[in-house]
Amino acid sequence: MSQDIFKHLNPQQKAAVEYVEGPSIIIAGAGSGKTRVLVSKVLHLIHNCGIDPYSIIMITFTNKAAGEMKERIKMSLGFVGTFHSFCARILRKNGDLIGLDSRFSIYDEDDQLNLVKKIVKDLEIERPTPSYVLNRISGAKNQLIHSNQFLRLFSDHNASLVSTVYKEYEKRLKKNNAVDFDDLIMKTIDLLIKNPEVLKRYQKKYTHILVDEFQDTNYSQYTLTRLLSEESKNVTVVGDFSQSIYSWRGADIRNLEKFQEDFSDAKLFNLEENYRSTQKILDFAYEVISKNQTHPILHLFTDNKGGEDVDFFEAENEEYEALYIADKIKELSRNEQYSSLAILYRTNAQSRIIEEAFLHYGIPYVLVGGTRFYERKEIKDVLSYLRLLINGNDEIAKDRILKIGKKKWESFKKMHASLKDEVEKKTTSELMEDIFAATGYLQLYNPDDEEDYARLENIKELKSVAITYPKLVEFLEQVALVESEYFEGEKKDGIKDGVRLMTLHQAKGLEFSHVFIVGLEEGLLPHSRSIHTIHELEEERRLFYVGITRAKKKLYITYARRRFIFGRRGESVKSRFIDANWEENFV
Repeated sequence: MSQDIFKHLNPQQKAAVEYVEGPSIIIAGAGSGKTRVLVSKVLHLIHNCGIDPYSIIMITFTNKAAGEMKERIKMSLGFVGTFHSFCARILRKNGDLIGLDSRFSIYDEDDQLNLVKKIVKDLEIERPTPSYVLNRISGAKNQLIHSNQFLRLFSDHNASLVSTVYKEYEKRLKKNNAVDFDDLIMKTIDLLIKNPEVLKRYQKKYTHILVDEFQDTNYSQYTLTRLLSEESKNVTVVGDFSQSIYSWRGADIRNLEKFQEDFSDAKLFNLEENYRSTQKILDFAYEVISKNQTHPILHLFTDNKGGEDVDFFEAENEEYEALYIADKIKELSRNEQYSSLAILYRTNAQSRIIEEAFLHYGIPYVLVGGTRFYERKEIKDVLSYLRLLINGNDEIAKDRILKIGKKKWESFKKMHASLKDEVEKKTTSELMEDIFAATGYLQLYNPDDEEDYARLENIKELKSVAITYPKLVEFLEQVALVESEYFEGEKKDGIKDGVRLMTLHQAKGLEFSHVFIVGLEEGLLPHSRSIHTIHELEEERRLFYVGITRAKKKLYITYARRRFIFGRRGESVKSRFIDANWEENFV
């Protein structure tokens, strides 16, 4: 069995697999075969080292990754799955020790948000928004900060209100015999710390622990890993500094360094051989990421020495950029399946112009992890207001506005009555501004909240369309035509073999034969909200690096001299991530 396990491993992978006594950290570069290493290590422990499979646990970040591990190991272990599912198992068995009924419900994101909305309404809080409050509560729980500690640790102008909601939120969860996803980890840690005998039992039960994507762990996940492995010290964590892109979710890149501090005798293994991309793509990736100064960087290499140069395209504007992409996709589709081609961008709002170009060219596409532009909630809300300005009898639009809130509807009616004779004289964008001023619709979204900010960007992008079609009737007709093309395209193509459109964040863990990264301009990539500190800027660069390393055969980089986005047209500045010398070297 030994020879079979090591058969397909390179020397670095083999060394990482063979090291089984004590802590180890595997820095696995993009496309370096980390799943193969994890699976091989488990098989080596069982077949060559005689370790009981039920004493081994593998922690992954997604159920999909867990399923892949199970499929490849082909035998039962002590546990294979996510942090949350592992903790749910512990709490079902031992939750009574901290006053938790074993039949507890687990609230998903929608359940949590609905509960916070009820609390905010009951407490008559107008600002901040429920989603913002929930994000603050989640962030606190990820840091293991309980509701009674919140005000001692935070003193910003929203802290008092958040603290009040947090305390009430906890009361109602308890009353409902429910926990949220963050509770699963926090309450498990509480349980283990308050009951040392339970902790000892699990430390003896699980003698070998493997954790994937360690750069994406938050403080609570790190703490749980440390607690479980304190006795045996047989813990292997796998991650890559250069692929840490989720700080806004609470992930802490420093956990990889903290692990080395807490387990000072940890053995370090670097996996630098890449099995995905060409050397030209990897060289460009290194040129980009090597500018980061706050974390270690791997220099990836591959046997695939050939390959094509990276293509750079400077477009006159965003429309020419979209047309260039559509032309290239048409050309590539002669030899490649649409599903092997990907368009990556920094913000969801950037998909609109590409979607419309694809519809015009008849190119099937799939919007991964997102909603098509004109189907997004905030866009449909604003369109409903505008439709009612033209047609007061539109019951569907009216019903949608009523769902937003009775006050918003009354405010809109007053505005409409005062504007009745002005509707045809004003431009679409002016009417949008009138609606926002009268109804306070934009105040539904908190710019400090990541998700709300994205919604505001989408609304600004709708203004770009409004400026292009100043007459309201023509604007609404254009939107209706695009929506009709969406429907026809889905009906005809079934979108099974469509080009993949997604944000750079959503591309993590995926790979494609040809990748287009669009909008390499200051303010987009790096994003304007992420250039205030070196840590924010370096995460933006890591995000670009993740996008680059998704490409197997060919990489395209595009940017525009001028861009009409978020309701404004202006001169663009090429991203600082693209050096002029690279273009000479790679084009």
